[in-house]
Amino acid sequence: MSTTTYREAMRQAIREALISDDRVFLMGEDVGHYGGCYAVSLGLLEEFGAERIRDTPLSESGFVGAGIGAALGGMRPIVEIMTVNFSLLALDQIVNSAATMLYMSGGQFNVPLVIRMTTGAGRQLAAQHSHSLEGWYAHVPGLRVLAPATLEDARGMLGPALEDPDPVLIFEHGGLYNVEGELADDAGPVDITTAAVRRPGTDVTIVAYGGTLRTALTAAEHLAADGVDAEVVDLRCLRPLDTATFVASVARTHRAVIVDEGWRTGSLSAEVSARIVEEVFYDLDAPVSRVCSVEVPMPYAKHLEDEALPQVADVVDAVRRLGA
Repeated sequence: MSTTTYREAMRQAIREALISDDRVFLMGEDVGHYGGCYAVSLGLLEEFGAERIRDTPLSESGFVGAGIGAALGGMRPIVEIMTVNFSLLALDQIVNSAATMLYMSGGQFNVPLVIRMTTGAGRQLAAQHSHSLEGWYAHVPGLRVLAPATLEDARGMLGPALEDPDPVLIFEHGGLYNVEGELADDAGPVDITTAAVRRPGTDVTIVAYGGTLRTALTAAEHLAADGVDAEVVDLRCLRPLDTATFVASVARTHRAVIVDEGWRTGSLSAEVSARIVEEVFYDLDAPVSRVCSVEVPMPYAKHLEDEALPQVADVVDAVRRLGA
């Protein structure tokens, strides 16, 4: 075991992919000479050269389109988009091209493309750099959408994603990059199809993913001090959702709280809630509760940003209102 950070785990995953497969290359804004906006690719240009670590112009539609073309041509590109907000400039390429190519070609053309992007708030980057829009992409058939929340997933999701014949989007919460912990030196690929129970419990299920997992786990510890045993489920893969895992958890605990940094209306939390009601309605002892971001553009001021985001106290209050 070694002490590392989420950022370093992600960097090591990219490095291992570059070493193991000559078809893999990284492209995006500032990924080379600058070392990445969040320093994930720091040092990779010096190690692998400009052919494998490609700085691009400030044109998301342009370089995502180039990534799609490279994937169609037999390469395995990793495309980095600086923030999820900027991915909207490439929405046509992602949704109308990458996600539909296999279907539109009658099964002839796969697009083995991985797109990484930072999501989430909490760092005072204001409304154009802080939103959680991964739920939008989880709505789209033809995409696999991943949200690594742990060091193991940061290190282990990229390899299987690159082996997927279809486009995979990886959402890295900006608040996780500095998170430090122990990681096995031989940590390898992880499953990218299932959710994970991060904390077993009997009284209530708290469903979270990405940056909200830490909020959920901390809330569970606070609840434990009051005698409430909360189970925490990490969705991990947002499309396709592993419904079986969180539904089975709710069937055991009979209560559910969903924590989602996205806006409440039309959110991923709404989809999870609907599936719980559809599958295990008669096992519920209370209505499904959701803790989401306030429906405003993300504020810059720290006290307002904190007020807009799901906090530990909000999750604890939601659980208590269910009578757990």
